[in-house]
Amino acid sequence: MAAVFYALCTLTAALCAWLLLRSYYRSRYRLLLWGGLCFAGLTLNNGLLVIDKQIPEVDLFTWRLVLGLAAMLVLLYGIIWDRE
Repeated sequence: MAAVFYALCTLTAALCAWLLLRSYYRSRYRLLLWGGLCFAGLTLNNGLLVIDKQIPEVDLFTWRLVLGLAAMLVLLYGIIWDRE
């Protein structure tokens, strides 16, 4: 049952990334780009979580943390240094 929830979180993050990036291509508002890239990274992070929880022999904890940190740093960069 937990795998279903992890998969739903992955799909939700992918949908958010798609919607944000689609809005960026229409409006060219840069914060939408950074948010979309962040959610794309979080989608990959959630995908690794699904793999990590489904296959007990595989330990992807460190990779998940690094990917989540990278996704958040992309958004933080966009919020702080990208001015319009």
